[in-house]
Amino acid sequence: MEPMHKHVITAMVQNEPGVLAHVAGMFAARGFNIDSLVVGRTERPDVSRMTIVVVADDRTLEQVRKQLAKIIAVLKVRDFTDVAYVQRDLMLIRIHAKSDKRGEVLELATLFRGRVVDVAPTSVMIELAGDEEKLEAFMELARPYGIVEMARTGVIAMPRGRQSGDA
Repeated sequence: MEPMHKHVITAMVQNEPGVLAHVAGMFAARGFNIDSLVVGRTERPDVSRMTIVVVADDRTLEQVRKQLAKIIAVLKVRDFTDVAYVQRDLMLIRIHAKSDKRGEVLELATLFRGRVVDVAPTSVMIELAGDEEKLEAFMELARPYGIVEMARTGVIAMPRGRQSGDA
């Protein structure tokens, strides 16, 4: 059995109703599991970028790419397996922080280049961006204080440098 790896794929798609449902339906119908799926605008108002993270072996990944490319609204599919790329995930996390522990929580946020975006009497909300490993490490260190609530965007990615026509 082939080893499973986390793969990042981008799909440039027509910005129109139903495209997200169509892509998600394709994954579900074929039993492919999506680890993360982010859709956002691009520099072109008629095109959106889907960044899809899947955990799969190479054979399954190739099937995913081929099936995505068959969808009419998909303009281009790019797999980042052999490409240098930058990826980021954004997290908003509310941490329990009464006055006696607030300094420690703020210091932790500073160490991870986080930014305090809200302060309440018993908690602080921190915005943190980076790769998944950075966010996971921050969560582990914040857990003893008490994570009240958390939301993450999922991974977005772009290839390093600028090549014409990249997804």
